[in-house]
Amino acid sequence: MVERRPFLTFIQHAVLILGAAMFVFPIYLAFVASTHTAAEVSGGVPLLPGAEMIRNYSLVLGEGISAAGAPPLWIMLMNSTIMALSITIGKIVISLLSAFAVVYFKFPFRMLAFWTIFVTLMLPVEVRILPTFEVVAQLGMLNSYAGLSIPLIASATATFLFRQFFMTVPDQLTEAARIDGAGPMKFFRDILLPLSRTNLAALFVILFIYGWNQYLWPLLVTTDESYYTIVMGIQRMANAGEETPQWHLIMATAILALLPPVVVILAMQRLFVRGLVEVEK
Repeated sequence: MVERRPFLTFIQHAVLILGAAMFVFPIYLAFVASTHTAAEVSGGVPLLPGAEMIRNYSLVLGEGISAAGAPPLWIMLMNSTIMALSITIGKIVISLLSAFAVVYFKFPFRMLAFWTIFVTLMLPVEVRILPTFEVVAQLGMLNSYAGLSIPLIASATATFLFRQFFMTVPDQLTEAARIDGAGPMKFFRDILLPLSRTNLAALFVILFIYGWNQYLWPLLVTTDESYYTIVMGIQRMANAGEETPQWHLIMATAILALLPPVVVILAMQRLFVRGLVEVEK
């Protein structure tokens, strides 16, 4: 029998509402600031939306902020989307295949290959950024989508997670597939991939946000404004040099930059949560 305690329930809900408000309130202030003029937000952000929303959002989407050296927002959103999707899909495909090979194929130095991949966790992009930049420059991939995404595609974390999941798949499934005449790739396509869908969704969300939030690497490999990402654009708008930052336009850009990751999370919310809390067999 579950004992009902109204006061305890009230406290729990109050704590949850307070916690949610602490996360939502800065986003609300950013949205409110994006609906006012520069003069109205210079002395402090009002608490109620203003009348300049359409003008501000049209300005950043269509013209950008020339004083900050930022191109129109739709270009930066497109670049960030291409970069994030390339990194996400590339990481997942390479990690799936490498984990599949390590678990289901017996070849010399198999575990050495896996642990070599795993050790690269200690060498993030920031540590190997100079030699990586040199290789990208020598290959002529500066100011290109390939230069933005390919150096960030390899993922030891995703390989490790898929390996651990594949090791939980019952051996009976492998034997049944072999008896039915299924080859390795058919087993991979028809059995392992459907079983991995929740893991794929969880990793897709995490890796998409990882690619979307990249700043240091795009800053190094792009000098052409047509390849700027949204994070770079916001930084250049905020650091306008001798010009006064136009915070109402910066906040409009930040709000629009939130939309693609939010759409991805909402679209995969159910599978994302299941992929974090359970294992399907």
